[in-house]
Amino acid sequence: MQPVVCYEQYASPAAALEPHRRVLHHDTGSAVSVISHVETCTVRVPLQEPLSFSTRHVVAREYSLVRVRDEDGVVGIGFSYAGSSGGAVVSTAVRELLAGVVVGEDPYRVEGLWQEMYQEALLHGRTGSVMRALSAVDIALWDHNARAVGLPLWRMLGGVHRESVPAYASGGYYRGGKTLEALADEVRGYVAQDFSAVKIKVGRLGPAQEEERVAAVRAAVGPDVLVMLDANNAWTDLPTALRTIRRFEAYDPYWIEEPFSPDDLDNHARLARSTPIPVATGEIEAGRWRHKELLDKEAAAILQTDAAVAGGITEFRRISATAASYGIPVAPHWFHDLHVHLVGSTPGATFVEYFTDSSVLNFRDLVDTQLEVRDGRLVLPTTPGLGFGFDDAAVERYRTTPWT
Repeated sequence: MQPVVCYEQYASPAAALEPHRRVLHHDTGSAVSVISHVETCTVRVPLQEPLSFSTRHVVAREYSLVRVRDEDGVVGIGFSYAGSSGGAVVSTAVRELLAGVVVGEDPYRVEGLWQEMYQEALLHGRTGSVMRALSAVDIALWDHNARAVGLPLWRMLGGVHRESVPAYASGGYYRGGKTLEALADEVRGYVAQDFSAVKIKVGRLGPAQEEERVAAVRAAVGPDVLVMLDANNAWTDLPTALRTIRRFEAYDPYWIEEPFSPDDLDNHARLARSTPIPVATGEIEAGRWRHKELLDKEAAAILQTDAAVAGGITEFRRISATAASYGIPVAPHWFHDLHVHLVGSTPGATFVEYFTDSSVLNFRDLVDTQLEVRDGRLVLPTTPGLGFGFDDAAVERYRTTPWT
């Protein structure tokens, strides 16, 4: 049965519906505190030092932050990465398209709210900034609900792991003046922290120079540590990609990530048939349908679905279940603070991508609690919800738009 709206505390039914309402459930007779506010702001956080990957030079990162509040004062938080610019576009989509769908609604009706937000935004974008906005609101709803019942998010979602989850140390970016020895020292440092897997960037330089980088990393970490390679859409055609990738095969990479444009699914599939190195991709894909196309075309041996990009926690769970039916693992991209919960609760999820400091993923500078690393694994949070909050002082320092 559908819940009914309880009006007795208001002068009229119309007053009950705007801007707050309580939902009375037939099964329990208890009132659920509905969402009373959705607000968002944009922050721009400069990098400590500019860095590069194959196709881009980065000096700052912009994030869209979201808060949802219910009538009882319980707050959930969500967020998404907007890139080097454009954070206000994501926040505007939250404010103008999605907030009105959520306010006044039962926060536990997450699946229904996802569908209604998706339908509301249908004409404006089923991917990109609009889907990132939807992701941020969906994450905030899940965080709210876990906090409201006093459970860590991974446990509320149905835990798979008990105390910790596997992780790999992500880095190996290009920086001005960075030598092969400096790159080798960086990955040795990750292994010294007991990580059994590391990732570096490839694709910015010529084939011979890229082979030197991969060879230096393999020599530094030894034969037993997994080495992931991230090309960030470096190549435009299969022959050019293979000229470099063939050189990598002798160093036993665990995967080659995003070799082509995310829209070039056919070349991903051709490459997968042409090299023994598994192809990983999907970090900027949105929606279960696009991921299913990757699976149907056998264009990825590992999906790197990002819940802050693909449609939130709700859509991540659908995508992961679909991948499991194909026998394909998921190793989510970015935002370890979020994905520790999803790897912790998702069968078939293999690794969290972890950034050891804020020199790359400076979202760390915006939160008040950092994950604990133990024996090269990430310890699952025990506090309710996501297990962290926004650092208000840091948000105030870096925000470019007000909370509205």
